[in-house]
Parts: sequence; C-alpha cells; structure tokens
Amino acid sequence: MTQPILKLEGVVKSFGRNEVLRGVDIDVAPGQSLVVIGGSGSGKSVMLKNALGLMTPDAGKVFFDGHDVTQSKGKTRERMRARVGMLFQSGALFDSLTVWENVAFRLIHADGVKRRDAKERALATLKKVRLGSDVAGLYPAEISGGMQKRVSLARSIISEPDLIFFDEPTTGLDPITADAINDLIIEQVRSLGAATVSITHDMASARKIADEVAMLFEGKIIWRGKASDVDHSGNEYVDQFVHGRADGPIQPAI
Repeated sequence: MTQPILKLEGVVKSFGRNEVLRGVDIDVAPGQSLVVIGGSGSGKSVMLKNALGLMTPDAGKVFFDGHDVTQSKGKTRERMRARVGMLFQSGALFDSLTVWENVAFRLIHADGVKRRDAKERALATLKKVRLGSDVAGLYPAEISGGMQKRVSLARSIISEPDLIFFDEPTTGLDPITADAINDLIIEQVRSLGAATVSITHDMASARKIADEVAMLFEGKIIWRGKASDVDHSGNEYVDQFVHGRADGPIQPAI
C-alpha cells in the first residue's frame, strides 16, 4: 500500500468556544487529486492551514510523507514547505512585483536562485500556463482575473512540488475561464505527478479535477468517494450540497 504524502489524523481546532475542526481524518496519496467540498464556515480553510503548518492543531496529528510534522518548526517545517505548492483563493499576487517576479518569488527569496536564472525559469513556467513573455513585465493590476489565476498557478508549480494545495481555484471566474483553469490544473499536475488537495464550492470544477471527493461538515469528514460517485453518494448531506438545494439537513447560512 502506498504511503500517503499527507495525512491528517483526528485533527481538532477551536477558536474560543467555536470548535471548527472536530476530529478530521483525511489523507492523499502521491499523484492523487482530492477535492474537499463543504459549505461556508465548514472548516475547509482551517483544515488547509493546519495541513500547511500555518496553524497548529489543538489535538490530533499531521503527517507529511510519513513524518509527524504536527509541531515541526524551523528547518523541518521549511523542508516540508519546499515540497509543497499553494494557489490561494484570491491569487495573493504582490501588487508591487511584476508577473515574473511573482512567479519567481520563492526561487529568489527562499531558494537563493539568482535573479537572471529565476527569471528564465519563471518565463518557462509562464509558458506552461499559456502566458507569453509579453506579460512577464506587467503588474498584476494590468492583467485580467483569468491571467492572474494562471500566474498564481505558475507560481505554485515553479518549484516542481510533490503536493499542491488549491484554495477555491476558480472563484470569481466566468464558467469558460474557470473551465480553462481546470484544464491547466489537470495538465500541469499530471506532468508533475504531484498530489493535490483542493477546496472548492464549484461542483463543476470538483467533478473535473478530482479523483476523489470528500465532504467536510460540522468539522468532520462525513463522506469520501470517487468523483464519479458524488452525484449518487447515498449521503443526504452530500446530495443536498452537490445539487444546490435549500431543502435538506443542511440549514442555509442566512
């Protein structure tokens, strides 16, 4: 049996009296695409931050490539992060840096790559996401939302990570642009052989990019299965969510 690249075991996280994660158990194998769905406030982003080490669980453990990294700090944590890519929900590009400098940020500031070499790698990576050298010198404000997402994708893959996190990768995009971003994600992830964990509300995206789908509800994973089974899961919570119905066991957050 293949060892998971990432595993969360009984992860609990609270903020005051608000218990956001109530014992999350989830794992992803090398090369696997896992999409986690769930409503607003279900804890998806908090789960991601605990997996990345941006937060420390109150209880439970986080394993990366078989090693317990729950309490890891310093160089141990940096070694893990060096093998991880991240595409943030808003893109999180630096306004004051050009497109190529955003893509090469990690190489220059964390890996000590010379600017000339970093720019060369950034241009090659931009090409992979269908962006030419003509946009490399522009600033984020000078390009479209879809282009910004592609720049963010380029930044997440430039170091050829073993694991990539996608936080709402198609938020704010029209359906055609969103589908193009999904295609690029699939293409680049497969070429890298990386594992991915994505969190999304976009079921079209989930169905397209996932090998497996898991649902987080009230701080726990309540269902997991093949992406092809998500429309007939047999779980009333999953069924309500994926079909976008107001009627059901999940109460609208209004």
